[in-house]
Amino acid sequence: MDERFAFLAEWYDPSAALLRRYQLLYYPKDGSVEMFDMKNQRTFLRRTKFDELHPEDLFVGNRVNIFSRQLNLTGYGDQYTANKLGSKKERTLAMIKPDAVTKVGNIIQMIYDANLIVTKAKMTKLTWKQAADFYMEHQSKSFFNNLVQFVSSGPVVAMELMGNEAVTTWRKVLGPTDSGVAQKDAANSLRGQFGTDGTKNAGHGSDSLASAARELEFFFPSTTGHGPSNTAKYSDCTCCIIKPHAISEALTGKILKSIIENGFEISALQMFNMDRVNAEEFLEVYKGVAAEYTNMVDELCSGPCMALEIHATDAPRTFREFCGPADPEIARHLRPATLRALYGKNKVQNAIHCTDLPEDGILEVQYFFKILDG
Repeated sequence: MDERFAFLAEWYDPSAALLRRYQLLYYPKDGSVEMFDMKNQRTFLRRTKFDELHPEDLFVGNRVNIFSRQLNLTGYGDQYTANKLGSKKERTLAMIKPDAVTKVGNIIQMIYDANLIVTKAKMTKLTWKQAADFYMEHQSKSFFNNLVQFVSSGPVVAMELMGNEAVTTWRKVLGPTDSGVAQKDAANSLRGQFGTDGTKNAGHGSDSLASAARELEFFFPSTTGHGPSNTAKYSDCTCCIIKPHAISEALTGKILKSIIENGFEISALQMFNMDRVNAEEFLEVYKGVAAEYTNMVDELCSGPCMALEIHATDAPRTFREFCGPADPEIARHLRPATLRALYGKNKVQNAIHCTDLPEDGILEVQYFFKILDG
């Protein structure tokens, strides 16, 4: 018997408007998958080799793409899988404080280097009251007012991180709370590199699984309601989307760093899981124009993407120039320093989408930050 991992998975079938439930089996020996239709009690997909699924993609709460179907992994299919894969996976909240938001690229790179992945992300600006609610447990401490004042003084980036022992791993990346101590004892830590003192210390990390659950709920509510709002300005802006393939290849940090180092301001940032209908609607201007339209839609809804509002003078034109030609091969010959030349693979998986027509800049930003986040 080959070793196999079993998961419960759901797929929304748009043509029938039904949620279909499957058992997904993965065989690590040869990277093959098999799917069983739970309702009709029959094999849906015979065991087939599928190179695009990796063992590290298999955890409850993730979305995986199997032959153009986006499956949500909702649970473990058997005790063996739960014991083997489920024990050490944790979620924690990471927050980049106002003093380090311009270092978001470097910080996300540090997160990936620590074998954690970013599953949710949102730039937001907290009100005094929201910041006070977030730091409620420090209410009686002498530093409380300073901390709340500082955290509500500018935008922050909140993220859900996932990985083995994520709570302690992220706190290790952060380093000691006091940046002065961090600079001496852990110079390569996040606070050692980007922090100033005990309050302006670049980042925050949940201190336990219980805090992580509460803090994630604050920024990313699972039930009704809407977390703190995004920071989109809808003026002098253009839209940039880091595509799912680039996110799964852990290029997000490098791309954000390149954008900021080239003088562009990221005025809003958020991760989205696009469904097919939204991806088709967003890319509609390319329908009948670009031969790759269907593949572009497939790519955009194949996993999480990150939408950015880029703020600059004449943003649509200048940022599009910085992205380079749509085909990375051409970009590497003609404009080797552009984003697509550096991070793109082919015309569809070319690392990023940017607004092509100047008049569409605000509209594309609104699609993500007003409609999808609405």
